[in-house]
Amino acid sequence: MRVLLIGGGGREHALAVGLAKDPAVDQLIAAPGNPGIADLAEIHTVAVTDPGAVAALAVEVGADLVVVGPEAPLVAGVADAVRAKGIACFGPSQEAAQLEGSKAFAKDVMAAAAVPTARAFTCETRAEAERALDEFGAPYVVKNDGLAAGKGVVVTDDREVALAHAEACGRVVIEEYLDGPEVSLFVVTDGEAAVPLMPAQDFKRVGDGDSGPNTGGMGAYAPLDWAPAGLVDEVMGAVAHPTLAEMRRRGTPFAGLLYIGLALTKAGPRVIEFNARFGDPETQVVLALLETPLAGLLHAAATGALAEHAPLRWQPGAAVTVVVASQGYPASARTGDVITGADRAGIIHAGTARRATDGALVSAGGRVLCGTATGPDLSAARAAAYALVDGVTLDGAHHRSDIALAAVEGRVQRP
Repeated sequence: MRVLLIGGGGREHALAVGLAKDPAVDQLIAAPGNPGIADLAEIHTVAVTDPGAVAALAVEVGADLVVVGPEAPLVAGVADAVRAKGIACFGPSQEAAQLEGSKAFAKDVMAAAAVPTARAFTCETRAEAERALDEFGAPYVVKNDGLAAGKGVVVTDDREVALAHAEACGRVVIEEYLDGPEVSLFVVTDGEAAVPLMPAQDFKRVGDGDSGPNTGGMGAYAPLDWAPAGLVDEVMGAVAHPTLAEMRRRGTPFAGLLYIGLALTKAGPRVIEFNARFGDPETQVVLALLETPLAGLLHAAATGALAEHAPLRWQPGAAVTVVVASQGYPASARTGDVITGADRAGIIHAGTARRATDGALVSAGGRVLCGTATGPDLSAARAAAYALVDGVTLDGAHHRSDIALAAVEGRVQRP
């Protein structure tokens, strides 16, 4: 099988690792890739949000399967263009990708499907935002309606900060705050059949103890030994299958990866958000534990054959990933700093590049790379992940020191 992977971030590097391990994959091609992916795949250049360009590349390289990693190409309609060429593509259609492309659309689908979620208002003016904030009270949750690279959400006790974010975004969804630990569940689907992967937990705040502003994610771990028994079955029955049924009813079936972000509240699991692709950095830990060949699983979903796919197999133990961010992230990100120590197994590249003058590895984004490790238990996996991170040198870099620590110490509190 010849696989074309679209994207060039940490999620795509983790996908590339998984795809390269699949014995059915004869050739892995990536566009635009990154220096880490370049060690595993043939690299091509493409404008990832140009559907015609991606489809033409898929034809040029003779792809049997195209895997679209990021959300922006999906919302732009890349999967539709690839499928129009008769090539299997893992990723939802442009219309179905609105589950991530518009928070208001996702809320409408959840309401129609009776999915348990937070009450919310869609607001376009300051007056509407003020009324919504007053209705729910603090903590205030304000979400950019459109794509924001995982950084469009503000959760704050400061009403003026919440209002400023609403005005800066223009169109927002303001909703009631959901208390309780958060869980990420990935669901692979062909639009009808749906297969859940292992739940994971990520860490959105930039600082230890969940302090500071939201980021695209500073680390993650799996499995979640503290999660209630039957959680996955409950979420599949109350969230995944009703959502997929509603998308079919609308004539826009969702096939690809449905990301379900949850809060485990005292009233039960509640959906925080949907995404239309693998989440980053949870992908790094979930795929590190997946023993089932990845390309075969994604191809089955892309070709409507998921119901016939064998049950998933998982490696015993646990996985942890710790993100290393550049100086100034998330407010701003300094780039161009030289990175050393990133040439070891388990280092996943995200915002990295090769310097044109001498080929040195340099930072090229806010979240630069992460250390991902497995172990017989969560404590061992955590120690191994931090050992990887400690071996990386990047001027001005920072990372959280408490990824998975509460779980290791048994301090995760469920309402």
